[in-house]
Amino acid sequence: MSAKEKAKAKAEQIVGKAMQKTARVQGKKSTEAKGAALGLRGKARERKEKGKDFFKH
Repeated sequence: MSAKEKAKAKAEQIVGKAMQKTARVQGKKSTEAKGAALGLRGKARERKEKGKDFFKH
C-alpha cells in the first residue's frame, strides 16, 4: 500500500468519525450519515489497497 493512499484512507476514517460524533451531539442526522459514509469509504479504500498488496507478492 502506498503511503499516500494509506494516509488518505486513514484521514477519511478519522474525519468521518469526528464528523459523525459532532453531528450526533448537534442532532443532525443527515450530517451524521455523511460522516458514517466517509468513514466507510476510508475503510474500503484501506482494504482495497491491502488487497492490491496481497496479490503483488
